[in-house]
Amino acid sequence: MKTKFIAEVCSNHNGDLNRALKFVDFAKENGFYAVKFQLFKIDKLFSKDAKKLFKVAKKKTKRELPRKFIPKIAEYCKKKGIKFSCTPFDISAVEFLERYVDFYKIASYEMAWPELLKACAKTKKPVILSTGMSHLNEVTKSINILKENNCKKISLLHCVSAYPASTISCNLNSIKFLKKKFNCDVGWSDHTVNQLLIYSAVKNQNSNYVELHVDLDGKGWENIGGEHCWSPKKIKNLMNYLKNEKRINGSLSKKVSKEEKKERKFRADPSDGLRPIKSFRKEL
Repeated sequence: MKTKFIAEVCSNHNGDLNRALKFVDFAKENGFYAVKFQLFKIDKLFSKDAKKLFKVAKKKTKRELPRKFIPKIAEYCKKKGIKFSCTPFDISAVEFLERYVDFYKIASYEMAWPELLKACAKTKKPVILSTGMSHLNEVTKSINILKENNCKKISLLHCVSAYPASTISCNLNSIKFLKKKFNCDVGWSDHTVNQLLIYSAVKNQNSNYVELHVDLDGKGWENIGGEHCWSPKKIKNLMNYLKNEKRINGSLSKKVSKEEKKERKFRADPSDGLRPIKSFRKEL
């Protein structure tokens, strides 16, 4: 089984279409299966009854992804050969996204909203359901709603909804538990930015999916002041290791690598303990 990585752009597009498309390029170049955005309107995301919270949220209106970007991003993803997904945060977003997405991703905060689940299921598109903050009975109920409304492909993401999440709280064994319980693909949605934890999720838990919040330059709107977004350097190191692990481990032998061969000349000579070896000294 090969783990499929999903690049979560969140609000790091900064309201710029060209920047959004650069995330697609980056995801494709670094071996991601899909790139995912979020489609929300602050007015439809937070209740006005929570006056203080709504007031704070209203200041983040600029983080909304313009709907006019969606067709262009979807088309660009097809051109690049990478899956396009988006998280809908209200029913109208589900309807708008239907013709563009390869699959829906439902966020942990909305995973227990029956009407949103039904709307996604009725499109017959695959659904990946994030399970942060949820008890088992809530996950069961949500899956049943999706199935009852003819969703044929349901996957789960185990998640700890803290930003950032501590590694101690992650309970990665939930991935295997959910797989056995629901007999479906299960993965990990990450907020730790910990490479060793991702390795464990891939190798020890056999995650079908891993979702990473990504940023291109540390200037993404969601990344500023946060610690849950992956930098390009960390992502490249992670992907390089996972891709080349067999070569990195090598064989059961002890031999000189190609990189080391030139350095052998600079070893201490056995006769006097001085560097480099005598046969090479006159060349310097």
